[in-house]
Amino acid sequence: MTRSDLLYAGHFGLTERPFSLVPDPGFLFWSKAHQRAFAVLEYAIYTKAPITLITGEIGTGKTTLLQELLSRLQEDVTVGLISNAQGGRGELIQWILNALQIPLYPTASYVQMFQTLQDHLLAEYAAGRRVILVFDEAQNLSMEGLEELRMLTNINSNKDVLVQLVLVGQPELRDMVQDPRLEQLLQRIASNYHLRDMEPEVMRGYIEHRLKVAGGRGDEFQPDAFDMIFQETHGTPRLVNQLCDFAMLYAWSSEETQVSADTIQQILDDGVYMRRQRRVDRETT
Repeated sequence: MTRSDLLYAGHFGLTERPFSLVPDPGFLFWSKAHQRAFAVLEYAIYTKAPITLITGEIGTGKTTLLQELLSRLQEDVTVGLISNAQGGRGELIQWILNALQIPLYPTASYVQMFQTLQDHLLAEYAAGRRVILVFDEAQNLSMEGLEELRMLTNINSNKDVLVQLVLVGQPELRDMVQDPRLEQLLQRIASNYHLRDMEPEVMRGYIEHRLKVAGGRGDEFQPDAFDMIFQETHGTPRLVNQLCDFAMLYAWSSEETQVSADTIQQILDDGVYMRRQRRVDRETT
């Protein structure tokens, strides 16, 4: 008996768990919102936009979209991926140098680090390569950090931008960049998109899609279960995954071939699924 069998997959005839919380581009569900967000990302990259902003609630699929984008980039692109960067002046440059695998001397001053980065960007440009810096969870950056990033866009060849920035984060990042103190940064954001939670029908398609990718039929959930799942998750993909994963586990333990509304209710009654307070989504353009 394999580990997958022990985790209910074999019971439903699946080849793997369909609702893992780990971002996996192989399970990417192309809802209209995700298609638009990805189109914005691709457009920004290939038109050499100085700064691109992608925001959304926790678990809406931002990181999965990023991974899909990175897998499609051509070989003439150098990518530096920075996650959860924090710190004051100078520390952000260290994060960037590390992401680009540029050797850093411990005693280097801020000016020396900045010069090292600038020389690297110029060398990449001379070699016909573009540099893209992707900042995931960028809401953790300070106002000072965001302004420091804006200064990087001043590095140019008098014709082309030498580095493109992609800022990805939670909705508060959108508020941060609209702060009057970051007016110059805001003006350089050429493309932006805000991912919202899924509507009920989209969520149902998402669940069925993941089941089919995992080797299922897509009808492992009874129709009455979807309403309860949406009521509890409000269509946030990561929360949908968590609740559906428990649902299939519970159905397997009860030797049921489908997940019903009663299955979902049992999970809620047992308290194994942690509910969260819904945050009102902001209207954005």
